[in-house]
Amino acid sequence: MISIMLLVVRTSIGQTPDLVKSDRIVSPLHIENIGKIVFTGTGKTIQDIKTSNFLTDFKFKDKEDLDIHVFLGNSLTNYLHRLAPQLSADELTKSGNYQFTFFVDQKMTYVENLHVGAGNLKSKNQKTTFRVPLISTTNEDSWGRFLWNRFLMHGGQEAFTSGEHQLKIEIRPYIKLDSLLVGNKIAEGELKIRVPKIKINEKLVRIQAIKPVQDWQISSTSIDTAKIEELNKKIVTQAYKDITSIVVLKNGELLIEEYFNGTNRNSLHDMRSVGKSFASTMMGMAIQEGYLKSEMQLLNEFYNLKSFQNYTPEKELITLKDLLTMSSSFDGNDMDAGSPGNEENMYPTKNWVNFTLDLPIDQKKARAKTWDYFTAGVIILGDIIDQSVPSGLEKYADSHLFHPLGITHYKWQFTPQKVASTAGGLQLRSLDFAKYGQLYKNQGNWKGKQLLTQEWVAKSLFRQIAISENEYYGYLFWNKTYSVDHKDYEVYYSSGNGGNKIFIFKDQPFVIVITSTAYNKPYGHTQVDKIMQDYLIPALHTR
Repeated sequence: MISIMLLVVRTSIGQTPDLVKSDRIVSPLHIENIGKIVFTGTGKTIQDIKTSNFLTDFKFKDKEDLDIHVFLGNSLTNYLHRLAPQLSADELTKSGNYQFTFFVDQKMTYVENLHVGAGNLKSKNQKTTFRVPLISTTNEDSWGRFLWNRFLMHGGQEAFTSGEHQLKIEIRPYIKLDSLLVGNKIAEGELKIRVPKIKINEKLVRIQAIKPVQDWQISSTSIDTAKIEELNKKIVTQAYKDITSIVVLKNGELLIEEYFNGTNRNSLHDMRSVGKSFASTMMGMAIQEGYLKSEMQLLNEFYNLKSFQNYTPEKELITLKDLLTMSSSFDGNDMDAGSPGNEENMYPTKNWVNFTLDLPIDQKKARAKTWDYFTAGVIILGDIIDQSVPSGLEKYADSHLFHPLGITHYKWQFTPQKVASTAGGLQLRSLDFAKYGQLYKNQGNWKGKQLLTQEWVAKSLFRQIAISENEYYGYLFWNKTYSVDHKDYEVYYSSGNGGNKIFIFKDQPFVIVITSTAYNKPYGHTQVDKIMQDYLIPALHTR
């Protein structure tokens, strides 16, 4: 459903003088197309395109680029100035950007107020034309690709059934102050979209029969089979891309087991950062066996911090809990490409532990704990476990976790120091990831044996620190709530790049595993939320 946004049209628009000097409009092509969005598939810059490059129709197929070129009558900053003339140029661009509205067959399908960080200041102040790649065969780094994929995931994909459709895009300026102010339309364009009919193997759409398997009883609970087959059809036709498996447990019994895109029950899945949660598990086990005292231990109990770069006394105060909750004061944030501690800066180095302990301290985070996704901190946890338990982390995990769960087929990734990597990349079968989720659903118990204390499980899944209004973080586990048919479903979960998830329902008897290979794709996590919200939760008759 599209939410209605506040639209403010100012009657004095024509009387408001420009705030900044924008590029002159001198190109005949620009003059002819002011206020228009044109589509091309060439990947050319806006200076190189000609009218002959404009597309009137586009066929969805592999390895085909799609760009838009926008011709405006003024720069974004000047459009924003008309909405809030009391603000400076800097204040305007920090509070506003373009609003994109997508229509399919004359029906408004998706509206997005582009994040204020999209686009640079110079282009916002000056540019009256710009190019946005929507579909890029080279994965060109652009906010446009992410915008397009969000449109597809929020109604676009469903609207583009096989056949011909009319796509229309409108652009307006918006600014968010005490309320949302949206200006008049400044550009629009239309394109005929031709969607080829996809041959569907109905056998792949039907719910897959569950064959007998050791360690699992097969559930006899009924589900909405039509809903699951509707989901399967979307996966098979690539409406939901790169999904490789879905496993659902109810009351510890196997309810759904589906494999896609060439995988099967014996396939190993690289669920990326889902492996971080295993570091939390192993730390809990090491504490309960006395190899570590508690998660409140300080880093200086394990390392001579003065021997590393950028030493400050604040490093001495970092606890294991700070690293478990990703709230340490290290200057590291994987979501910020410019952060010194970004994981991409760590991987090329020869020693990931030294890289992390050499990092400077962020004084703001030292004064007040805040959450930043910080992979390098989890590497430190892995190193501490490895040096504290008998025979190291890899063998300890095998004897204390994998062997008791009956997991014999798995594969670790390793750090340059040959320590099992807690950054992620641990590969297991889908059913074995499901065992791991069920262990937590059972409060640490597996077949009558308490592998992990109930206290540690509770701490791990507890909302230790807020991330956003509906998202929290525990000890390397996430927490959020889905709302379906006016009912809330709180889930604890492990999460990895590409939309890989292990969901543990708080108040329902379910564990759900979804594996995917949509690594670094903008739709990876979004489509899993859609799968949960629109298909799996409704199909399980949990209402």
